[in-house]
Amino acid sequence: MEKERCKWVTNDPLYIKYHDEEWGNMDRFNDDRYLFEMLLLEGAQAGLSWITILKRRENYRHAFDNFDPKIIATYTSDKKGALLEDKGIIRNKRKIESAIRNAKAFLQVQEEYGSFHAFLWEIVGRRQIINHWEYHEEVPAKSVESEKLSKELKKRDFSFVGPVICYSFMQAVGLINDHTKSCFLYGE
Repeated sequence: MEKERCKWVTNDPLYIKYHDEEWGNMDRFNDDRYLFEMLLLEGAQAGLSWITILKRRENYRHAFDNFDPKIIATYTSDKKGALLEDKGIIRNKRKIESAIRNAKAFLQVQEEYGSFHAFLWEIVGRRQIINHWEYHEEVPAKSVESEKLSKELKKRDFSFVGPVICYSFMQAVGLINDHTKSCFLYGE
């Protein structure tokens, strides 16, 4: 019998793997490089579908030096030019500049808090938010917590971090668990 998943998951194997093994899972929450990866990808996704980004994730990993914020923060105009020519990623100048800007801001947060995950943990009161949605349509696009995260990130000079992007990021890294009640991962 086929497992029942959250309604947003298509039959694309990449989507299924992402949902089953990553989305809403806190296993990698203490890995700041992973958190930066997800923040960069969520920003790249703005205005696009998540599957569009998932299909380019490996290209992003290669193009953006395995999402190392220390390297990305030092990107030159030549590197920006190369990224704008890279057909394996979304070639949007504002999103590429945002990735560099966010890398610099990310490093500042790490310096201030010791780690990015410590900063995030503070935003949510040191607890995972577990919602109990019956239907996919009930899941909001943003929350009080994502608005708070957005405000704090913008205050620290991050970009492409509006409340909706922050909500998606929080879902992705497990700060918010929005698996619906019919999903086989609900309650895990």
